[in-house]
Amino acid sequence: MIEVILLAVALAMDAFAVSIGLGSKEEDKNLTALAIKAGLWFGLFQALMPLIGYLAGRGVLGWVEAYAHWIAFVLLLLIGGKMIVESFAEGVEEEITAVSTKVMLMLAVATSIDAMAAGFSLTLLAVNPFVACLIIGITTFVFSWIGVFVGFRSGIWLESRAELFGGVVLILIGFKILLF
Repeated sequence: MIEVILLAVALAMDAFAVSIGLGSKEEDKNLTALAIKAGLWFGLFQALMPLIGYLAGRGVLGWVEAYAHWIAFVLLLLIGGKMIVESFAEGVEEEITAVSTKVMLMLAVATSIDAMAAGFSLTLLAVNPFVACLIIGITTFVFSWIGVFVGFRSGIWLESRAELFGGVVLILIGFKILLF
């Protein structure tokens, strides 16, 4: 179960970083509404995408079972590496001026697409995938909600560090799957 919690925290870091960026631009009167909106959008998509990845992984597991550990390792290595690289780049939320439903949908998909690939790794863990996805969704909701307030109070200095941390954790989970 510890792997699921670590996976949930690592996957939530993209949404946390974006939420920090959103919160850094928001007015105080709209802060709670934005925090709830970010939490719901990011949490829902972060819960659904790994489930899609898990179901797709179950569908092909019979064909690739001998290499499944390697596939999970490579996917987590690529996702983690991408997050590390993105931690040194400007975020997409820098260009956003209004947080509409369309913008939130775009951000929710963008921050959770990696979670679909990570969902494949759930096929290799001894956990209930629905419980794991629920944990991922709730964790992302909490981190996104907190991220808006952190961004409002401190600006964006923590944004890149969150993505860096998430990337490193995903790579470490990949090594654990490969080696154990």
